[in-house]
Amino acid sequence: MNDTTSEAPKMSWWRRLSSGLKRTSTSLGAAVADLVTKRKLDSAMLEDIEDVLLRADLGTEVAARIAEAVGAGRYDKAISADEVKNVVASEVEMVLGPVAKPLEIDAARKPFVILVVGVNGSGKTTTIGKLAARFTAEGRKVMLAAGDTFRAAAIEQLKVWGERTRVPVIAGAQGSDSASLAFNALTAAREQGTDVLLIDTAGRLQNKAELMNELEKVVRVIRKVDVSAPHSVLLVLDATVGQNALSQVEAFHRIAGVTGLVMTKLDGTARGGILVALAEKHKLPVHFIGVGETIDDLAPFTARDFARAIAGIEG
Repeated sequence: MNDTTSEAPKMSWWRRLSSGLKRTSTSLGAAVADLVTKRKLDSAMLEDIEDVLLRADLGTEVAARIAEAVGAGRYDKAISADEVKNVVASEVEMVLGPVAKPLEIDAARKPFVILVVGVNGSGKTTTIGKLAARFTAEGRKVMLAAGDTFRAAAIEQLKVWGERTRVPVIAGAQGSDSASLAFNALTAAREQGTDVLLIDTAGRLQNKAELMNELEKVVRVIRKVDVSAPHSVLLVLDATVGQNALSQVEAFHRIAGVTGLVMTKLDGTARGGILVALAEKHKLPVHFIGVGETIDDLAPFTARDFARAIAGIEG
């Protein structure tokens, strides 16, 4: 697990977050600075600012609200790029504040079952590995279940994470029944006094009905062992897909009853604002965000830090 110490001196989370969101904040900041240096604030400039915010995937409601807040009391006056950034940060924080919630592990539920869902390529399996490392570091006894039985690569990847985090992995052969695997994993987790069981799931079957049936079966079988499970259904989203993330949330929320979100790959896109659009539309808790590949690059989501990083405010 030497990737946790690969950065020397180690960057603070704020530094990693702001550099991870650099593409978004730079595209926003450069466009805003370009607009405000040329003329006094008028309705045309506000429309341009709104367009910039829309291109960063902040969503129509939030973009309109920010533009309105920028314009409040400032018509026909010169405005600085920093003033606009501060308005962006405070408005974004207002949207994100209510959804920035930690993932709370209820110690009375043992094992606490977390079903992890999301499309293939979203960073689902890697996120499970990082969460396993986090929970283990907190002193919890963790188990992983390789429930994405359709992809051999997903099973192998989870086994590698199990080795790195010294966490047991329940896995079957490729093509084996994922619901049976989940049943066996939960039974084993109970017998072994596991605190947290993380279950990976298939991300893409041939159609939505098939995916729905698969996930429903997994949940149904889990409930034969523990009627209160799963205790958390985490949807892992890849920030680089932009607007597509909205339809993914709708589909998985309907299929699996998503209880919280994890957003990954925020360092790979200039469209980090999609998290703001999601918060505005769906109001689902955002538990973690990821801004890189190392174990430390997944951290609890905080509204103020994210809002300031996306607006390009230093420190």
